[in-house]
Amino acid sequence: MSLQSSSAGPPEFDSRQFRDALSQFATGVTIITTRLPDGTFLGLTASSFNSVSLDPPLVLWSLAQKANSLPVFTGNSHYVINILSGKQAALAERFAKRIENRFEGVEFELSHTGLPILKGVAAWFECHNRSRYPEGDHVIFVGEVERCDVTPQPALVFHNGKFSATTPAK
Repeated sequence: MSLQSSSAGPPEFDSRQFRDALSQFATGVTIITTRLPDGTFLGLTASSFNSVSLDPPLVLWSLAQKANSLPVFTGNSHYVINILSGKQAALAERFAKRIENRFEGVEFELSHTGLPILKGVAAWFECHNRSRYPEGDHVIFVGEVERCDVTPQPALVFHNGKFSATTPAK
């Protein structure tokens, strides 16, 4: 078999099998926050977060192209990535739902650019919206980290369709 192909072959599985296979990879859980043009805060749950580079400090996350919030995240200069702690599963669920005001009753402080940093998170990154790459049915956002902080504690993870908190392996 040659490894010199210019394109991928058709998948030999259906979308359910692909989703089931992906669910076996535990991911951290984040809430990405920014602001609408009228000043209203916007936030959503995302598990597609990863580091890219230490120098310069770059991270990435992705958002579905069909997401209503895509134009806001694409057009804004900054966003904050909040890494949820193991005790924040309810917050992850809240920001994943379609509700009027996801921030109602949620404690946060404002970043240097005036964006929500959620209280109790394990870490946060305030990012300049450096670049965006449409791929498949998502857009990959690369953020250049301008500020960050950490509060060491168990992190929230998503695995096999369920939330849990990290614990040290024995």
